[in-house]
Amino acid sequence: MVHENIQIGLENMNETEASNINGQKEVRKGNVTYGIDDIPPWYLCIFMALQHYLTMIGAIVAIPFILCPALCMEDTDPDRSNIISTMIFVTGLITWLQATFGCRLPIVQGGTISFLVPTLAILGLPAWKCPEQTTLAAMSQEERREVWTSRMCELSGAIAVSALFQVFGGYFGLIGSLLQYVTPLTIAPTVALVGLTLFDHAAAAASQQWGIAAGTFILLTIFSQCMGEVKIPAVAWRKGAGFTIIWFPLFKLFPVLLTIVIMWAICGILTVAGALPPGHPARTDLKVNIIEDAPWFRVPYPGQWGVPTVSVAGVLGMLAGVLACTVESISYYPTTARMCAAPPPPLHAINRGLGTEGLGTVLAGLWGSGNGTNTFGENVGAIGVTKVGSRRVVQWAAGLMIIQGVIGKLGAVFIIIPQPIVGGLFCVMFGMISAFGLSALQYVNLNSSRNLYIIGFSLFFPLVLTRWMSTHHVIDTGLEPLDAVLQVLLSTSILVGGVVGCVLDNLIPGTREERGLDKWAQEMCLEAGGAGAGDTYDFPIGMSFIRRWNWTTYLPFMPTYEAGKFTALFKRKKES
Repeated sequence: MVHENIQIGLENMNETEASNINGQKEVRKGNVTYGIDDIPPWYLCIFMALQHYLTMIGAIVAIPFILCPALCMEDTDPDRSNIISTMIFVTGLITWLQATFGCRLPIVQGGTISFLVPTLAILGLPAWKCPEQTTLAAMSQEERREVWTSRMCELSGAIAVSALFQVFGGYFGLIGSLLQYVTPLTIAPTVALVGLTLFDHAAAAASQQWGIAAGTFILLTIFSQCMGEVKIPAVAWRKGAGFTIIWFPLFKLFPVLLTIVIMWAICGILTVAGALPPGHPARTDLKVNIIEDAPWFRVPYPGQWGVPTVSVAGVLGMLAGVLACTVESISYYPTTARMCAAPPPPLHAINRGLGTEGLGTVLAGLWGSGNGTNTFGENVGAIGVTKVGSRRVVQWAAGLMIIQGVIGKLGAVFIIIPQPIVGGLFCVMFGMISAFGLSALQYVNLNSSRNLYIIGFSLFFPLVLTRWMSTHHVIDTGLEPLDAVLQVLLSTSILVGGVVGCVLDNLIPGTREERGLDKWAQEMCLEAGGAGAGDTYDFPIGMSFIRRWNWTTYLPFMPTYEAGKFTALFKRKKES
């Protein structure tokens, strides 16, 4: 059975049958090893899930290192590791909910830089600025803890309340109804700017040791692009035949994991040989104390830092992060589906995905992670590199995250990956994200001067504006909450780029063919019909009951939703 499962999975799935919303079958082509509905053997799931975990961990662990100083925490505060564990625990929980009952795509929901920007703006307000260092040094441990927990409670309340917009807007179809205005010329700058904006983070990590970083992305390029079809002999057990030799595509399935292991081993050799001076970022013994200080077992829980507090300034500031994440996730859904050789996500799946993401951000706020949740672009890029788009793999990855969030020392092992290796991975992953964003331009006419103008301006102007806004605080309306909101909005490149692209594409005259609307409508599958049997985006359980109940066709997040029925209810009430 194991051997048969491997053979089925290893067949190159260049064509995946998928049910469209009309119940007809279409062939969705894609060069994937495992499609969205495929179930690899459990032992392969573990290793492939580990790749998603390792891809996620480098980005999510970086967030508390920016967040904790803004909260006025000490460098040696043991609660720093508890915040990291909380973020990873919540990431696993929401990722499982999203992949199982949400949009049902193999995406990872985790902490995001988009929420760091409004977070820093809120903590920069006079009421929340850190006291002078001499004042902090004179405080007792209890007083020092009160300083940062009060700020964490403010962030928790702001994150949870602002995310309610995404919850209600998603589940009730308000955001989905606006998708007709989210065109390829909106998607392209929004997603591309995620990768382009993050180049500072990739450069900062890779520049700590360019040799190690270069070795990382060179190996990853060789394994994923040049050796994808190279197979190695491996021993497998086959029922009735015993041990047999199979040819296993190691480099195609595990390019990220192989790269990390090899480069980590090289860093270890250089550390032992004394080639790297003490304190060098590439040394493998630099963060060993993280393992020593991490608790063996700790379960994060809601309100662990205190009761969340709510203020208008905090909620309005965080709302900018929610809006940015909403636009970004809408961009990722069709991209991820295409990469997994899955059918285009129907309207009910998009509504449910956005609502579940909002629910995840509410839970992240209540749990006290200090951040929200958003679709991880790094893991979307990992799907493109590994050609593994199985939903089951991401569910296993979610399980690993939950376990790591509970067993502190287990996660600490992966946290000590040398930073130059992470930088090398980012160079590839962020580039993949930008490339996938630009791939949306395949639907528009690139010979049109109108389209070229929109593309160029919506990509370049946000980089100019946000770079300037991040170093110049010139907004002064007399209202500090409004100043913070405007500062956050104008400092978020993905939001500025998406809005500029959307506005220009919908205002500047152009034909539907020129704008690529007809092809894009087929890709996005904006019409929502009743779910057919075995549809990719059906719930894993209970579909037989849902199809019997007529009232489910009125709910925008149900697989049986029929477009227009929900809004028709309000029209009838108004007419009567």
